[in-house]
Amino acid sequence: MAASTHWLATATAQSVLERGGNAVDAAVAAGFVLHVVEPHLNGPGGDLTGLFQLADEPDAGAARVFMGQGPAPERATLEHYRDAEGLSEVPGAGALAAAVPGSVDAWLWLLAEHGTWELDAVLAYAIRYASDGHPIAPAVVTTIERIAPHFRAHWPSSAALWLDAEGRAPEVGSIVKNPAYAQVLRRLIASGPDDGTRLDRVEAARAAWKSGFVAQAIEGFVAAPHRHSDGRDHAGVLQASDLTAFQPGEEDPVTLEFRGVTVAKTGPWGQGPVLLQALAILEAYGRLHGLDDEHLDPSTAFGIHVIAEAEKLALADRDAWYGDPAFVDVPLTTLLSPAYAAERAALIGERASAELRPGSPDGRTPVALAGDTGAGKSGLADPDEQSGAADADAGAGASARVASAFIGEPTIDRAGQTRGDTCHLDVIDAHGNIVTVTPSGGWLQSSPAIPGLGFCLGTRLQMAWLDPDSPSALRPGARPRTTLSATLVLDADGRALFSLGTPGGDQQDQWQLPALLRMIVGGWTPQAAIDAPAFHTTSHLSSFWPRVWEPAGLVVEARAGDAVIAELEARGHRVTVSGDWTLGRLSAVGRDAATGVLWAAANPRGMQGYAAGR
Repeated sequence: MAASTHWLATATAQSVLERGGNAVDAAVAAGFVLHVVEPHLNGPGGDLTGLFQLADEPDAGAARVFMGQGPAPERATLEHYRDAEGLSEVPGAGALAAAVPGSVDAWLWLLAEHGTWELDAVLAYAIRYASDGHPIAPAVVTTIERIAPHFRAHWPSSAALWLDAEGRAPEVGSIVKNPAYAQVLRRLIASGPDDGTRLDRVEAARAAWKSGFVAQAIEGFVAAPHRHSDGRDHAGVLQASDLTAFQPGEEDPVTLEFRGVTVAKTGPWGQGPVLLQALAILEAYGRLHGLDDEHLDPSTAFGIHVIAEAEKLALADRDAWYGDPAFVDVPLTTLLSPAYAAERAALIGERASAELRPGSPDGRTPVALAGDTGAGKSGLADPDEQSGAADADAGAGASARVASAFIGEPTIDRAGQTRGDTCHLDVIDAHGNIVTVTPSGGWLQSSPAIPGLGFCLGTRLQMAWLDPDSPSALRPGARPRTTLSATLVLDADGRALFSLGTPGGDQQDQWQLPALLRMIVGGWTPQAAIDAPAFHTTSHLSSFWPRVWEPAGLVVEARAGDAVIAELEARGHRVTVSGDWTLGRLSAVGRDAATGVLWAAANPRGMQGYAAGR
């Protein structure tokens, strides 16, 4: 079974499974296809995180984190960014925002370590869609149209890749090709020896990427100054040696027991533990108030209120305490402890909080959280492009009713500021192997396309702070505290029950949490849980440039109902009502615990995600 955010990636994964590949082979093939068919949401110059569990290997049963998040380059120092470049924040677009691209190397590592197929067979799907073309989706066209003026004025290499000779974006449904990227993949395949082993061929491709023609082309291109989101031209700092030094791999997950299952996430170098903290706070809130499960019902105003308030507290802790554990001491054991969760749950009142309230685990003083108020990465289209938007100066409790078709998709303003998004895929095979991955970064709108490679770099460094006191400060070699956050749920014996994930930046764990509660507590089917009305808070610092927040902000799909929305407003939430089917792009796969039957579920929003299996 397979599910993803694009039907061609799902079809690719299912094809691999039906031809005898395992879940890893299928996931890697689908991951490279996503580079081609969702270039506005991820690319070869981006990154990824995920989890997997393999039933047919010697260490079967061990849930593992798939780590493909590249770190800050060696020359990415606070002194260079603040003093030499005159920046107060890492830009949101341009090569100064690029972490070491981890996606391709990570996919190849996973294939080498746990796959079974030859490299040429795995990459054949992406090569075909890049060389022969594929129908371009509406959201990709919208993204290109919005940033086309920026391409024409400042990023001519991107204009050459994505616009026609008259400077126009492709039409929806037209066949688009990326022959440059197809040739990159062919060269990676050709770098391997004909007489060696499968592993030799994959490792040769990794070397060509990390130290060969790709790494050299990246270093040469970013050295030339180009326009960044601050409106100035800067050169990048990424070097070929940074790609050579990066090593993707696997790690132990961070876990939490909840209602008879174990929820597994990445470490605090990503935002994954936010979901675990929120679950712990919700359980503590129920104990504190002697409740059954009414506070865990995302279909009621009371449930939405309590869940959103728990998320605010967890997100504040994220910004005050999370960072790469190789560089900072993250008090994760305390953050996930019942005692600390009880302290945090006691802060949830009857009315919406409009404050940033990080805690003090182990008596430590949190870093001061600072950010301007305003619309950050809410997923909403830019205000001047929304129809029917309410007065932006409306007071607390007033609803801004918008019907944007692009919630959860990238938005770009006239200055070239980009708010990109992400992809997701899940695969489970007949042997019980399961892989869940959230690829992102390297969006076509993140920085200029690199001539000859057919892709651009990512902007993950915008999640690092230019404040030495922050646990996620910019540090050479440190992973920026990513928002990529897939989930793996295990049964009492440690065997995978299901996986899920979604694009959405800061909203990824927020959109997953209601689905998990509906499935684990409410007993909903996976598809019904994904289809149900979604919501998220914006009352936290954005992980994306510019670092802003919306005090007491809450975005709710209109299907939640007028009565629910009115009660949320009465509780002090500044509610933005989105369209009926606009929040989240969840997908999931799993097995029925009672029957062993496999299942898959995908998001109907945007009519692009797809689940398949047989």
